[in-house]
Order: sequence, then C-alpha cells, then structure tokens
Amino acid sequence: MRLRGADDYPLVTGIVAGVGGRSVFIGRKAIHEFAPGQVVLAKNKVDLRRFERRDGEVLLRADVLGHRLIDVAAVELVHAYDASLEDAGGDWVLTRLDTRRPPRLFGLIKSTGGHAARDWKAFEPLIGHVRTDAIRRHWGRVGGFKPAEIADLLEDADKAEGGEILDRVRSDPELEADVFEELDPEKASRLLNDMRDDEVAALLGRMRADDAADAIADLRQSRRRRVLDLMPGPQRTKVITLMGFNPDSAGGLMNVDFVSCVATATAGSALALIATARTIQPEALVKVHVLDEDGRLIGVVSVITLLQSEASESVGALMDSDPVCVSAEADLTDIALLMADFNLYSIPVVDEQDRVLGVVTVDDVLEATIPEDWRRREPAPRPVRDSTDDATVRGGDL
Repeated sequence: MRLRGADDYPLVTGIVAGVGGRSVFIGRKAIHEFAPGQVVLAKNKVDLRRFERRDGEVLLRADVLGHRLIDVAAVELVHAYDASLEDAGGDWVLTRLDTRRPPRLFGLIKSTGGHAARDWKAFEPLIGHVRTDAIRRHWGRVGGFKPAEIADLLEDADKAEGGEILDRVRSDPELEADVFEELDPEKASRLLNDMRDDEVAALLGRMRADDAADAIADLRQSRRRRVLDLMPGPQRTKVITLMGFNPDSAGGLMNVDFVSCVATATAGSALALIATARTIQPEALVKVHVLDEDGRLIGVVSVITLLQSEASESVGALMDSDPVCVSAEADLTDIALLMADFNLYSIPVVDEQDRVLGVVTVDDVLEATIPEDWRRREPAPRPVRDSTDDATVRGGDL
C-alpha cells in the first residue's frame, strides 16, 4: 500500500502472496474481491517474479502491524493488532486500526468478534525503512505536540523509533531544543552520544544555559571541551559559569537570563522589557529585578503589579524593597521551602555583594524534587470509541 498524507487513507495497491516458496506481488487490478479469510482473484494467471519493494511501498504486516504508531490524541506509542479495509469506489483503503491486544487462552490467540477499531487518521505511523522517508516528511503532526509530550515519546521509544521521531522534530530547531530541555538526562545523554560534535554544539547553543550545562556535564569528558569550543561564545560563557556550581544548589539550578531595570524606570518601560525578552524562559519573566547603579539587587516587582499600575508610575514606588533571595550555595530543600512559604514562582540568586547571578524558577524546583517513582506512573487509560469493521486484516501482507 501507499501512504498519501495525514488527510488521506493509505491506498491498497496489492498483496504479497507465497507461491512455490517465493513471495510474489499481485496487483490490485488482478484482485476481484477482498473477503474475510481469503482474496478472490480476477484471473487465474499470476506474475511469478519475486517481489521487490518499490520506493514508497509500505507492507501492512511488516511496516504497520510490525511497528508501533503514535496515538495522536493520547500522545503515546501503541501497537496495532488488526487493520480494517474499506472499498472506496473501486479502490481499497486502510481506514481503521485496532490497538487492543487480542485476548489469549493457554498461549493461543482467542478469536473474538466485534473488535473496536479507530480511524487511521488518529495515528501517526513510524514506518522504519528509508524508502518511505520522502512520504513521512508529509506527516507533520509530531511538530504540533508539546515539547514535554515529544520528550515522553522519546523516552518510551527504542533507538529506531526515537531516530524517526527526532528526524521529524529536527525540521524545527527551536522545538528540538525545547524537547531536549524536557528529556530525562540519561535519555538525552544517549541521544547526544549519537550526534556529531557540531550538531551537539548547535543544539546546546539553542537550549537554556542551565539545561545546556547539565547536558555538557553528562557528555564523555573527552567530548566536553570539543563541544564547548564549537558553541556560540555568549552561550559558552554562561554554560562554563553554571558548570562551576553544584548541580543540586541554587547556582546549579538557576537560569542566568533575567529581566532587570533601574528604580527610576516606569511601569510601561518595564513591561516593554518583558514583551521584548523573547529568548528568556517565560517562567523567569514573572518578575522584573530592580538594580542600583552598581548592579546590586534593591527590589523586585511582579508583572501583575506592573499590569495593574499606571504606565507612568515609577518602578521604585511599586517594587518590593525586601525581596526573598538566596546565595548560589543554597540547597534544593531551602529553595523549595522558601517558594512554598512565600508563594514564589522564582527566586533571585545573588552573590556576596547582592549582584544577581541568575534566577531559580518553580519549574526547575519541581523537576528536581519530584520523586523518581512518580515519574514512572502510568497515566490512566483513555477510552477508545468503538466503531464497526468492514474488512479486518490479520496476518496478510499488503
């Protein structure tokens, strides 16, 4: 069969049958009828040349039922066990897949009627062979997933599946960086090990500096310097700075990018700074940090306060002049307790002279404090809507 894009059903072009110990192709025009358990031919002559897959051809059993697919609604990898075909005005198309595991009795598959099937368009196929690369590029729904969802897919995927998912993500470099920021460090390290040094450096250059520092630390020691030397200068400086801190301290958790202004700035100008800070982590934009002429922290003002104030009002009159802050050596527990006690979304990290080194955001604290067994919890199963079958294929190659 041939894939025709996300909005069309795959077209059945024929079957592969075993004749005299060899696999031969029987084209759709030579088939009179698809029936349960059999295929009726239109003529009694068959081309006995050995079957060879042509560019763009997909085998139902080997490529669809033999691989996992992405359930687009649930954003998870699933197996399809049965497939449903329908007659579409003379052409047969694959319209539905059944992802429910068949019940077994004493090790044998127990045949049951009324299998639930779901629309083919509810899935994103992972075909897994190079001859369909050009076709797979038209299936762009992976790019519509959230970075954390794609990261979950990659963490569940085997090497071949992960490679195919990443191939689709790489068409959007910023999305690729966001996905790697969400990945489990061990999985990210394995994926980075399969990439060239220049590819790793380019990817880390687009990531948040704190996540890039964590990724660099997980590389083999022999690669770290090579990758660092290939990174953009400003990002390399940030990463090297962060690598000097304990990863479980405020210094290791902080993001070195933040928004700041002077006390004489107006609420309107402070909001304009936030509006143009497109490269800064959104969680770090909930506060503007107010600095004196020597760069020392003298207060913070929340974006909510700025929005609710007159645009001409001075930041100095609006700011909290006694902000909660921590040193770079503060541990994770202290940071989490301060955030809980003072209802904070971010905490500035300062040095001995009260100069801001960076900010720790609540998402980083949550990620570091959530127990590992919580991450391994399986989500509740989603209901699958039943639909009637037309023709169900089990075991035949198309």
